[in-house]
Amino acid sequence: MSDYPPIASLRSFEAVARLGSVTQAAKELHVTHSAISQQIKVLEEMLGVRLFTRHGRGVQINEEGRLYAMHVREALEHIADATRLVHVKPRTTTLTLATVPSFACHWLLPRLDRFRTSYPHITLRLLASLTVTNMQQEAVDIAIRMGKGDWEGLESRYMFADELIVVAAPHYNGGALPATPHEVAASKILFSMESWKTWCLKAGLEREIVAGGLCINDSNLVLEAVRLGNGIALERRSLVQGAIDRGELVQVTACSAPYPWPYWLVTPQQSEKKTEVSLFIAWLNEELAAWRQREDLPAPR
Repeated sequence: MSDYPPIASLRSFEAVARLGSVTQAAKELHVTHSAISQQIKVLEEMLGVRLFTRHGRGVQINEEGRLYAMHVREALEHIADATRLVHVKPRTTTLTLATVPSFACHWLLPRLDRFRTSYPHITLRLLASLTVTNMQQEAVDIAIRMGKGDWEGLESRYMFADELIVVAAPHYNGGALPATPHEVAASKILFSMESWKTWCLKAGLEREIVAGGLCINDSNLVLEAVRLGNGIALERRSLVQGAIDRGELVQVTACSAPYPWPYWLVTPQQSEKKTEVSLFIAWLNEELAAWRQREDLPAPR
């Protein structure tokens, strides 16, 4: 004999034992009277024990049946509890996101807690790298990249175009901040990988500001040096706006220059079929809409 009778037989037996009626059990379980009778017959044959005493068309549970019903009821309650737990607490899934360290640090991380609060069952694996990640080899679900959006075999969604602005710490130069493009050019400049050419043209400077002094190839280090008051720098607004809002940095002059490489949300083809990917994209679109509205940026093309 199998140690595990059919669940339908156990449910039918428990309902009849509790309600004292085959008819009432059939109504509760939404099956026919004969189906209940058949399930009980199957159970009794498997056990080799009579569970009910028949009286005409009715039944009355006997002592063996009463004892068995107590254990069956408890077991069914455990199954129901386990099922509810699975429904209430979804299985943990992992979402892998690749992007450049500067964008992750200054734009994405300050917002990610809202995603994690909304979807605590999703484990977010963040890969920060200056190189373009091979999404297939690294098992990456989503990437945020800068460029033209033309990566072969991948789907690219336009996020936003950035701009370059000059920033300084409020206490730089004893608080006497440069107020004009010419004063900017005469200041102690911390050079990153960004070219000053377009900014100088927009600012009306006749000569381009050429890199010299301290040159750093990492925007995070540049911004830390700026915060320390070591100089001013030309950086992307997406990296500095949070620090400006917190009063850690200030924009020097109103002049800005367009950044040549927009941000793109990149996914492998068909990846949106994964629930965690579609949830992240929907969340990111809300964050992007708020960012565009605040910075008065155009909607996606």
